[in-house]
Amino acid sequence: MAKCELATLKSLPVRAGLFPGFADKLLPDSLLKFVASDGQARRKAAKNRNVCGIHEDFEPLSNAASPSAAEFQQTANGLSGFQRGISLIELIMFIVIVSVALAGILLVMNTVTRGSADPLIHKQALAIAESLLEEVELMPFTYCDPNDPTAATAASAVVGAGACTATVEAIGPETGETRYSTAIPFDNVNDYHGCQMNTGTLNAGCDTNGTGGIRDINSNAIGPATGYRARIAVVPQALPNIAALDANGAPQALLITVTVTGSNGLPVVLDGIRTRYSPNGVP
Repeated sequence: MAKCELATLKSLPVRAGLFPGFADKLLPDSLLKFVASDGQARRKAAKNRNVCGIHEDFEPLSNAASPSAAEFQQTANGLSGFQRGISLIELIMFIVIVSVALAGILLVMNTVTRGSADPLIHKQALAIAESLLEEVELMPFTYCDPNDPTAATAASAVVGAGACTATVEAIGPETGETRYSTAIPFDNVNDYHGCQMNTGTLNAGCDTNGTGGIRDINSNAIGPATGYRARIAVVPQALPNIAALDANGAPQALLITVTVTGSNGLPVVLDGIRTRYSPNGVP
C-alpha cells in the first residue's frame, strides 16, 4: 500500500493559478500554490489508494481460485485412469440375472397358456363324472336281483324261504346284463362295478369295443367323441355303526367311485356312498 501512495504522490502535477481572481487578492501566491497542490494531491492519493486496496485484496483470492497449468495437467492425467464401460464379470452377472428372470417369466406364461384351455376340459370331465355318479346312485340296492320273483319281498340276501328265489344280488353285472340293453339292462348299483368307456379295453357291459366314446344310459354319445375316458368302481364300504357286510356276507353300504380323464390327462374323481336303505325297492 505504501508503494502505491508513494508512486501517486510523485506523479502529482503542481497546478498554480487556482481561483485566480479571489486568491491573488487575498492570499499570497506561495500559500495558494501550496493549498492547491496539497488538496489535489490528497484527492488523487485517495483514489489511487482505493484502486490499489481493491487490487491487493482480491489478488490473493484470484490466484488461489485460478488453477495452474500443472494442476490442469494433473487432472487430465487422472481422468485417463477412470473406468469406462463394464467389466467382463459384470457382463456375465448381467446375463445370468436376465436369463433367470426370463426363465421365470416364460414358465409363468406357459402355465397361464396351458391353464386357459384346461378349465373347459376339466368342466366337461366333471360333468361326465357327475352324470355317471348320479345314474349309479339312483339304481336299486336290493337283496335279490330285481328280476328275481321274490325280490320285492325277500327278507335277506340268501336263496330260500322268505328270501331270494334264485339270484342274490352280488358285486358286478349278472350274466347277459348290459348298460344299454332293453331286455336285461343294469338294474342294481352293484351292476356298474367294472364299467369302462372309451378306455381302449373291451367291456361287454358298457363298451363292447373299448372305443365307443362316452355314452348315456340310452347309448347316446355325450361330450366329445374322443379324448375322454371313464371308469366306475363299486365296492363295499364300512360306515360308522354300519358294517360293510351283513351276516350273510351281502353288502350293506357301497362306495361308488367314478373317474373321468380328459384330453389333458388329469383325472376327475368323484365318490358317492349308497346304503341299502330299501332292500326291496325294485323298479
